[in-house]
Amino acid sequence: MNDFTSLEGPVEKIDGKLVLRIPMDAGGSEFVDCCRGISEVQEGFLIVEIKEWLAGKLRIEEGDLVCVSNENGKFNIRPSRVRPLQ
Repeated sequence: MNDFTSLEGPVEKIDGKLVLRIPMDAGGSEFVDCCRGISEVQEGFLIVEIKEWLAGKLRIEEGDLVCVSNENGKFNIRPSRVRPLQ
């Protein structure tokens, strides 16, 4: 059986960058290994930057809810609600 962690949270904009701030004590510690190179730990949060190209591909922006998981040992992100194409 494949055990993994899945969380939902908002996309935030900090210093002009889209980020996820995942509290370490609420599951963020489960994502540290699969986020090496794309994240950092600051003041009790795992901070994951969402690059503009990825935000465009996923159709997410500041304030949107996303789901993240570490299924299959990889960092997975998807929007909680898919935006319609315009």
